[in-house]
Amino acid sequence: MQKENRLQKNEYFQVVFKKGESTANRQLAIYFLKNEEVSSFRLGISVSKKVGRAVERNRLKRQLKEIVRSHKEEIQPGYDFILIVRKPAVDMDYHELDGSVLHLLRRARLLKPTIKRVHKKETRTYDRKQAVEEKTE
Repeated sequence: MQKENRLQKNEYFQVVFKKGESTANRQLAIYFLKNEEVSSFRLGISVSKKVGRAVERNRLKRQLKEIVRSHKEEIQPGYDFILIVRKPAVDMDYHELDGSVLHLLRRARLLKPTIKRVHKKETRTYDRKQAVEEKTE
C-alpha cells in the first residue's frame, strides 16, 4: 500500500468516524467519507485487541492491505475509508476475506460501476445498471 493511500493520523480517523457513513457484515465494518482533497482513496485499518493476539491482528492487517491494493483500480477515488475487523474474520482465509471486503465495498457503493473480477478461477462481470434492470423485471 503506497503512502498516498494510507489514512494514518488519529485526527483523520476521528473525522471519518464522526462525519462518515458506515455499513457492516459479520466479519468487517466500514466507515467512509467523501474527500475532495485527495486524487485517489485513503485506507485506514482498525483491529481491536479483542480480535486476537498480535500475530493474528498483524496478519489480518497485511491481508486487508493486499486485498485493497489488488482491487485499487476498482475503488472509486476521492474517499477516505476505514475497515474495522471483527472477531469472526480471524477464522477466514484470504479468499473469504477478499469476498467479504468486496461485499462491503459494494454495499458502501465504493466500487466503480462496471468492473471485471476474477474469483475462484471464473470470470464475472458486475454491472450495477444491469443488476437493477434484472431486479425490476
